Amino acid sequence: MSANAKREYLRAIHDRYRQASRKEKQRILDEFCRVSDYHRKYAIRLLRGPLPGPGRPVQRRRPPSYSAAVIEALRQIGEAAGYPWSVRLKALLPLWLPWARRRLRLPAAVVEQLQAISARQMDRRLAAHKRQLRGRRYGRTKPGTLLKHHIPIKTDHWDVTAPGFTELDLVAHCGNSADGEFAHSLNVADIHTTWTETRAVLGKSQIRVQQALEEVRHALPFRLHGIDSDNGSEFINDHLYRYCRAQEIQFTRGRPYKKDDNAHVEQKNWTHVRKLVGYLRYDTPAAVAALNDLYRHELRLLQNLFLPSVKLRRKERVGARVRRRYDPPQTPLDRLRGCPQADPKTVAALEALRQRLDPFQLAQTIDAKLERLFALGRPGHATPADAPAPPAAAAAAPRVAPPPSQRRRFPPLRFGRGARRPPSTPAPRVTSQTAR
Repeated sequence: MSANAKREYLRAIHDRYRQASRKEKQRILDEFCRVSDYHRKYAIRLLRGPLPGPGRPVQRRRPPSYSAAVIEALRQIGEAAGYPWSVRLKALLPLWLPWARRRLRLPAAVVEQLQAISARQMDRRLAAHKRQLRGRRYGRTKPGTLLKHHIPIKTDHWDVTAPGFTELDLVAHCGNSADGEFAHSLNVADIHTTWTETRAVLGKSQIRVQQALEEVRHALPFRLHGIDSDNGSEFINDHLYRYCRAQEIQFTRGRPYKKDDNAHVEQKNWTHVRKLVGYLRYDTPAAVAALNDLYRHELRLLQNLFLPSVKLRRKERVGARVRRRYDPPQTPLDRLRGCPQADPKTVAALEALRQRLDPFQLAQTIDAKLERLFALGRPGHATPADAPAPPAAAAAAPRVAPPPSQRRRFPPLRFGRGARRPPSTPAPRVTSQTAR
């Protein structure tokens, strides 16, 4: 039975149903449900409601409130900021709009609409520009056995209200082979302010890791009070233990095979390192210098001064679902400004620096440096030390840049999920070392 026939039949019995007795209404309702195949409750609502008009009702849709120019400007801002979550994108607009207005030549009407658009509307209007990229990450951590009884395990979460208590971890840049010596990125994330500093080292010897941590300690805008690491031998050693005791730094470690104990820095490993440099292999001093040139300058300024982040407040269980409640998005500098322990002169200098910097120019400089960095990396296995030297023509040939899927600085993603491994890079062989 067609929809028009059902509508005609409803109009024919509508008045008779409303004037019938109780028993007649039951008989008419039974017949109406058998003929139209409607649910009984839905049929009752139709018969008790107003008489339907002839023909199909016209669906009126509200015209879009935001023009194509607004969505294009929002897309360009989101692309320069690294495709943040819509709530974070809404929070960073006040910082980026003065520069976007000059760089993108936005009229006043577009700026007004950008200030009024909600985070949910951003998700809906930018859905066509997003892709879900999934990936696999492989750890290269070897357990350390020295001094474990001297370094306590911190099983509870860092519930701190002052800056200076951090988590640190190493990110391996070995491509799909752990042979030989290659670069690592030392990530240090402050738990209270989410301020993050990164340095690259060649290999992961005790001295190099300690020297990188010393450089990070001087780069932080607050005093380093504590570090919390995993059980890798690059951290659990006498060299770093004596360094922390000399500098009066609290040194704790997580439980073995429990990555959630270092959840703060594990998340920064993706947003501040892997999302940018990808899975290429960097095993030369030139590549390490290029990584540090990126980490020490533009990247730390863009991430810490212009990109807001959210922090989990609490979890609420509603039936079988867990709802997470987050605080309003803030940049690490804004969180540092709200700390009573922060140095006012340091905060004022950082705020003045943020007023002078153009975030779009920072993003362009990061892209240019990443292009030079990708030319120094390679997706294949490590070259053996005793391998014959390449021919002169091959040595003089320039390196071929990786494909766009591997070169893209900030791949579009949803809710911060992982990155897609480039199709040209085979998955590494699972061994006892990589399984850890």
